[in-house]
Amino acid sequence: MLKSLPYIALFLTNFTFVATAANNESNVMIPAFTAQYSILHSGKTVGEATRQLSYLDNGLAQYSYHTDIEWLIFSDTREETSIVKLEGNKVIPTHYEYTREGTGSDKHYKWRYDIDKNSAVNELKDRKKTIKFPDNIQDSLSYHLQHRLNMMTSPAQEHFVYPVIKTSGSIKNYVYQYDGEEDLMLPYGLVKTIRLKREVIEKKRVTYAWFAPELNFLLVKLHQIKGDVDQFEAQLKSVANESPVTLEAQANP
Repeated sequence: MLKSLPYIALFLTNFTFVATAANNESNVMIPAFTAQYSILHSGKTVGEATRQLSYLDNGLAQYSYHTDIEWLIFSDTREETSIVKLEGNKVIPTHYEYTREGTGSDKHYKWRYDIDKNSAVNELKDRKKTIKFPDNIQDSLSYHLQHRLNMMTSPAQEHFVYPVIKTSGSIKNYVYQYDGEEDLMLPYGLVKTIRLKREVIEKKRVTYAWFAPELNFLLVKLHQIKGDVDQFEAQLKSVANESPVTLEAQANP
């Protein structure tokens, strides 16, 4: 049972959605927010997670995700931050940093991206890579924002594919498919949700993700299964400053 716990934090910090930026006549803006989650293993709470979005004075946005898990002799703390530029409904990653401490090996990655110049710089090793970025390339966290924007502007879309650049510099596609609708009772309360499914056949892993339209398609629950064994579950506890906002509304208060 213990060896399955790293999947909790690993997946929570790398859960990946993707699709090209949705075309819509109005530009939609995700308001700044802080969301708190409970992380469960075998039905018991083993940690917490925080997802936060803020807007910087330089016009960029900062998106962060923090997880803290303690279970028996296992501990795991992870911090992930993405700095992005927003152009209409398109998310463009510029900086990405990831740290992990606890049981096992510690990890630290820090990258800077120049998408227009096909450049990726490993800032910790002072190494530059030339990468031919596909359209709508995302880092391991920024895809969350792109996915929410896509769902907000095209709620009927049922298939999502996002190219994500990993910490190694390689690019991998993640595919999610519409899997129905469901009313969920969470620590946050009762919410109506849309459920997506991702299946990785070679790893015998299935992941379900629930998003709440009434919360601007915020991720409210995750459940991962590997083989016939439940790996973890994450449930929304609270969210602050989450309300619909459009760029037009900001320009015309």
